[in-house]
Amino acid sequence: MWYCSTRGGVQNRDFREVLFSGFAPDGGMFMPETLPAVSPETLRSWKGLRYQRVVLEVAALFIPEELIPRDDLEALVAEALSGFSVPDSVRIARLKDGLSVLELFHGETLAFKDLAMSCTVHFLNYFLRRDGSRAVVLVGTSGDTGGSAVRSARSLPGLDVLVVFPRGRITAVQEKHMTSCLEDNVHVFAADGSSDDIDQPLRRLFADQNLVRTHSLMSLNSVNWSRVMIQVAHFFYAYLELSGLGAEPGLGAEPGLEPGPLPELEVVVPTGGAGNIAAAFIAVRMGLPLKLVAMVNANDIVHRTVTSGDFSMAPSVTQTLAPAIDIQDPYNMERVFWLLLDRDGAAVKTMMEEFQRSHRLRLPENQRRLLAEVLVTGAVSDPGILETMRRCWEQNRYLLCPHTAVAVWHHYNRTHSAARNRCYVATASPAKFQAAVEKAGLTFDPPEAVLALDQLPTRYQNLERSADWCKDWEEQLRDWIQFVSRTRKNGGVCYPDNP
Repeated sequence: MWYCSTRGGVQNRDFREVLFSGFAPDGGMFMPETLPAVSPETLRSWKGLRYQRVVLEVAALFIPEELIPRDDLEALVAEALSGFSVPDSVRIARLKDGLSVLELFHGETLAFKDLAMSCTVHFLNYFLRRDGSRAVVLVGTSGDTGGSAVRSARSLPGLDVLVVFPRGRITAVQEKHMTSCLEDNVHVFAADGSSDDIDQPLRRLFADQNLVRTHSLMSLNSVNWSRVMIQVAHFFYAYLELSGLGAEPGLGAEPGLEPGPLPELEVVVPTGGAGNIAAAFIAVRMGLPLKLVAMVNANDIVHRTVTSGDFSMAPSVTQTLAPAIDIQDPYNMERVFWLLLDRDGAAVKTMMEEFQRSHRLRLPENQRRLLAEVLVTGAVSDPGILETMRRCWEQNRYLLCPHTAVAVWHHYNRTHSAARNRCYVATASPAKFQAAVEKAGLTFDPPEAVLALDQLPTRYQNLERSADWCKDWEEQLRDWIQFVSRTRKNGGVCYPDNP
């Protein structure tokens, strides 16, 4: 299994190299050169597997045994997913009228990112311990990724984590999950801007190959292939549980009788950076019969791209009740485009460099039609989010977080085929979004772990808005990366006054 860049300038990288990377050196994103195919017979043999076993089987398709032997991989996945609050790390809520919600938020930071982040950090730690090496992680976050990164990696001896979050644009719980981590290997920055603003200096830092090599700089955003790889497993698990596989005509009948065709499952995903929907599309290309629906909030670039070909950023990011998907630069769409264009790295390079330069791009109509054939979209306003939260509670006594409500709005406002089962992806717990719950006129008692966050001390540094803020943030982060590496080399600590 070899990996290449979506922009065509890098080939023949192995999983370890890709794991310890951010963006590829040519500015693209790493993808497998060839996606493994999962046959109908294999899918049927996986029916009934627990979530952790599905993660193992999917990961084993992308990680050669000579890099991580299967026994070691199984142990890493089991350890990574052992600290979740439900027995199998995830849970499915089967509600009225075909509303099935895949709950992916039972980790420490109450968001779906804990699943892939925990696995990815365990893979990193495996190689760091084996090689006796160190790495520096640089993460920009729209809310959930940062908390998941620092909670997964805190106190690991070979890893320092720098996280940048948009000050004033995330919830208090999201912020506290980052700023209350006082371990010496955790470094948190509050930027006076949006998550899309944060991405700009981070791209510049990752483009500096001397900096990347010297400090073993890497990303834990869903830029990192390992994150997307684990998210692919979400969709295999949802399919195995909810598609009706095993109930189709012919399966389990007399010997020699061919089983019926695989049933199709509709999967509805709240979408911001497009990592989850890219993972779902990868699963489709591997042979999973999914109908994909990406739902967005007022930051509707993915919806506009599918419906009109307008892949352009709005003048500013709109703050909504679903802040983790307040994103105008859905960078994982680059992986989708690459697959749609039959791995044409030169075409993707031209497209994405134009988008990065001007923040505007219009897809040719033939490309837009290709995209619309594999992806249905919709956009939901804040009033629509609140109405969906109220309606789901009234009908099911089930409380949605505002991001999950973006997806579930589709259940209440679109016509559905009775012949196709559906799955709605729940990306976060409502416990993280108490203000939205209250705005919907609902009540929810947060768990003790969330209430306890208010009493914890915090630590972070500010990235102020200046006339040349992008350059200033880049230099401040560069200086801190160099300081951290120098400190570790000398055996020192970064926060000597830390309690």
